[in-house]
Amino acid sequence: MKKALVLGASGGMGYALVRELIQRDFSVTVFALSKEKLNKLFSRYSEVTIVHGDAFNQKLLAQISENQDIIFHAINLPYGDWQDKLLPLTENILQATKKNNAKLAIVDNIYAYGKHMEAIKETAIKHPHTKKGKLRLQVEKLIMKSNVPYVLAHFPDFFGPYAENTQLNFTLQSVAANKRAWFIGSHHIEREHLFTFDGAKALVNLSLQDKSYGEHWNIPATRPIEGVELIKLIRDLTGYEKNVGTVTTNMLRLLGIFNQQMREFIEMQYLNQHPVILIGEKYEERIGALPRTPYKKALELTLNAYQNGTA
Repeated sequence: MKKALVLGASGGMGYALVRELIQRDFSVTVFALSKEKLNKLFSRYSEVTIVHGDAFNQKLLAQISENQDIIFHAINLPYGDWQDKLLPLTENILQATKKNNAKLAIVDNIYAYGKHMEAIKETAIKHPHTKKGKLRLQVEKLIMKSNVPYVLAHFPDFFGPYAENTQLNFTLQSVAANKRAWFIGSHHIEREHLFTFDGAKALVNLSLQDKSYGEHWNIPATRPIEGVELIKLIRDLTGYEKNVGTVTTNMLRLLGIFNQQMREFIEMQYLNQHPVILIGEKYEERIGALPRTPYKKALELTLNAYQNGTA
């Protein structure tokens, strides 16, 4: 039986990765800060070993990486911690992976690409213009120089069960509670929202192919979609009748006076005005068909998780 370690297993993509790995008959070690969250999510699975702790504890990280075939890095630090902690975290994970002769599969975003007015392939030149994009590019270069066998997947913004800090989940949480809901950015611009279960399936597929390693991969969402269509699908699924407001950049600035996460979020609002759309043809040519759950089904699964108290 193959063994995998999922770092950041209590988050949306981490949870989806664990589910996917269990379905592939992996023995999975899950790791995150919160023991309570890990127990809630995974205590019913006999295939799962739960370990909680701090990924900045090098000794602990090295211990839990022993005898693992693949390490999945799905840790998502708060924006405010990126400047001081993102590169040291990456160093810790690379050291643990190298020490234990494991492979590394990395969940990454699209920030390093910077602004692009057309849909982009992996060959697009990366000219990040934000401090977060520049940090992500530094992380990429660190990984590339590490001599660790890695696959790095660029994902658009997620949604799905337990994807708490994502834009679409921000809307879905309020809908599920029948509260006034808000949608971040214009309702009339097409953007990509990736269902976590699709992203997990794609990354696991990549991790099992030796030919995938040493490369970056774009994993697009099912399709670009406008907010108005998403909101209609949500209403059709739930009967939700309240108005859905728009969170503007100026509103974020106001909220940012009191909330550091909101202040940090403002920098990335260009993605809601000029979205980066990914082309995944390299994956489809070399790995196979991309997982593409229809938005209605993916929204239904996510909303059900909220309404059943399992998200």
